Amino acid sequence: MKPAQSNKTIEAPASWDDIPCGAYYRQALEQGLKAWWPKLFGFHLLKIGALSADLDTGDCAISHQVNVGLASERLQVIADPYQLPFANKSADACLLAHTLSYTGDPHRLLREVDRVLIDDGWLVITTFNPVSLLGLAKICPILFRRQPYKSRMYTQMRLLDWLGVLNFEVLHRTHLQVLPWRRQGGRLLSTHFPAIGCLSVIVARKRTFPLSLTPLKNKTSSRGLRRPVNATTRSCRQLHGSKAK
Repeated sequence: MKPAQSNKTIEAPASWDDIPCGAYYRQALEQGLKAWWPKLFGFHLLKIGALSADLDTGDCAISHQVNVGLASERLQVIADPYQLPFANKSADACLLAHTLSYTGDPHRLLREVDRVLIDDGWLVITTFNPVSLLGLAKICPILFRRQPYKSRMYTQMRLLDWLGVLNFEVLHRTHLQVLPWRRQGGRLLSTHFPAIGCLSVIVARKRTFPLSLTPLKNKTSSRGLRRPVNATTRSCRQLHGSKAK
């Protein structure tokens, strides 16, 4: 397994239109997350990255939405995602739409998002799935330097492991768009073989208590009553002796 941290500079697209079939990816993500936006509640939603800002989140119950990133026409705050200019526990939800796919240190980015999220805050992550037709095409030398094959792709199990370390509870995970070049991703394949979808979606919440509670072992062992053998034997002899008299 390749290390998560990389020193290579990864050029992030300014919008979904800069990615071949990017409009199909955007539509698939907007449709896949449509049922979840009304469930998010709070005051502030951070959409981190240009691709996050490009997604339609109008159905979200959180009205105040801030687009944060380095380069995009839709951004409202120009800032490094590694150093978000927000106080600790000030955001109710964060959207990372393929932001991890174009960052050199995903661990650092997730820790920064964990810092600004309130307790029980929401986190929505989307990435490219390496176990898909899109991921298989990544090994082609001709396509390796093009979008979206130049992005970093993570399996869903690896993402779940990172979120578990930060004590996030995963509420929903799925894959979308089995056929990248089709507008609807191939309905039949997406229904019966969702695991090979090229888009990975995770919805999680930040928890403040351990998800797996480990009961403390009772160090004090309970000692049962021991039978006083000698005392009982002596008492029986005295009792028989008194009856004999």
